[in-house]
Amino acid sequence: MAQKLELQKEETMIKRYPNLNTVLMVEDVLKAHRDLPLKISELKKLLPKQIMHDTLKVILEYLWRSGKIIYGPKGIQWIYSEPSHLRKMLEDTLEV
Repeated sequence: MAQKLELQKEETMIKRYPNLNTVLMVEDVLKAHRDLPLKISELKKLLPKQIMHDTLKVILEYLWRSGKIIYGPKGIQWIYSEPSHLRKMLEDTLEV
C-alpha cells in the first residue's frame, strides 16, 4: 500500500517550474495573437525561445486558473483585459 502511494506522488510531481520570464514570454505571445485560438504546437512555434512541453503545460494551467486564457476545442485563447482603473493609474505614473 505504501509503495502505491509513493508511485502516485511521483507521477503528480512537477519536474520543472517556469520562471517569471518564461511565463511573461508565453503571456506576450498569447496577447499578440488573441484574435484566434492557438493550438499548443502553434504556440510553441510562435515562442521566441524553445520551452519544454511540461513547463508550458504548467504555465497554461496557471493562466487558466487565473482567468487569463480559456481552453476550447480549437485551442487556447487569451481573454483577460486589464481593468480600466489600473490602466489609468499607470498612465499617470512616472517611470524611474
